[in-house]
Amino acid sequence: MDDRSPPIIIKRIRKNRHHEAHGGSWKVAYADFVTAMMAFFLLLWLLSMVSTEKRIAVSEYFKNYTIFQEISAGGSRSFMNASTHVFDKKGTGPAKITKASAQEIVATEEMVKKLKSAVDEKLKSMSNQVLVDVVDDGVRIQIVDADGSLMFQLGSAEPTERARAIIKLVSENIRERTNRIVIEGHTDAAPFRGAQTTNWELSTSRASAARRELEKNGVDPNQIAKVVGYADQELLIKENPKDPRNRRISITLLHAKS
Repeated sequence: MDDRSPPIIIKRIRKNRHHEAHGGSWKVAYADFVTAMMAFFLLLWLLSMVSTEKRIAVSEYFKNYTIFQEISAGGSRSFMNASTHVFDKKGTGPAKITKASAQEIVATEEMVKKLKSAVDEKLKSMSNQVLVDVVDDGVRIQIVDADGSLMFQLGSAEPTERARAIIKLVSENIRERTNRIVIEGHTDAAPFRGAQTTNWELSTSRASAARRELEKNGVDPNQIAKVVGYADQELLIKENPKDPRNRRISITLLHAKS
């Protein structure tokens, strides 16, 4: 090679990048946002078009979802039918949510709201002594003691006027229903020293007194499924066995299937 050959020169041309900041990347993000919002409002619209029973069925489906679902022969299934299958909480077998059971869930929610509203309106001063919640068996109404406000005098199975007022209000709100009813009596852990009476007898006697008050206020005696006393074996306030709230009457309206 001739040493006198001219050198090879490579020239790099830099493009003007001044306007690149004004590109379209933000438009992509904005389009994604608008698409997501459209999907969200479409979902809301679809939910508004579905009956209450089916919405509950969908909710229960995802609440109890498991990969061991019962799959149809075609490999697909629909959870929007009036009858929906999901596995029970223990995962031992399929639990069936029918239209009737979905309606029961709706009725249960309505009853809880109705009871809480009635207590707040008519027994405002004692509203903290009436606890209404939903348990596996049905709707539970607990009438509890408080400092200076007793449902039964200590050592007695005779309801106070406060207890009678609360039970009367409860009766007015449940006597039109046909659900079976379980009544439970509970005491705190303070030992009861009667002649031959213990907390077992006392809790059972109080449950029976509550039963009589319910029947007196129009509840059908045939709806009473069980009256039982638990003494201090099922405390409401476990960290304080002698808390007055452990002394209570529990009235449970069982689900129709119970």
